[in-house]
Amino acid sequence: MKVALGCDHAGFDYKETVIRLLKKLDHEVIDKGTHSLDSVDYPDFVHPVGDLIDQGRADRGVLICGSGNGVAMTANKHKNVRAALCWKNEIASLARQHNNANVICIPARFVSAKMARSMIKIFMETPFEGGRHERRVSKISC
Repeated sequence: MKVALGCDHAGFDYKETVIRLLKKLDHEVIDKGTHSLDSVDYPDFVHPVGDLIDQGRADRGVLICGSGNGVAMTANKHKNVRAALCWKNEIASLARQHNNANVICIPARFVSAKMARSMIKIFMETPFEGGRHERRVSKISC
């Protein structure tokens, strides 16, 4: 699976550990930055991830910022993105099972790196249940 990754300065410390995890899980990683701890504007790194999902050039996305809210709001502006803000394993699992989320948003200032890796692993491995959830997901786009 191709996974696009983006973060701002608040998520930068988690980026390398997330990349190692994704590669260990045999995913191809497309790193859209940031590439330092310098203060940046998160939309500059979220939109390239959203574009890759929209264009079908990435299957899933991982976005990391301080609260997770900014990256989630920005990513969800893209037509084919269903970004979910996750802060525990059960939320990551349900985002895939019930919402067919294709982007996980991590709040780096509120979850440990260990929890972030755990959620991402669950998010990548959990299938969409379909069924009654398919009808609901099909009503998300405007």
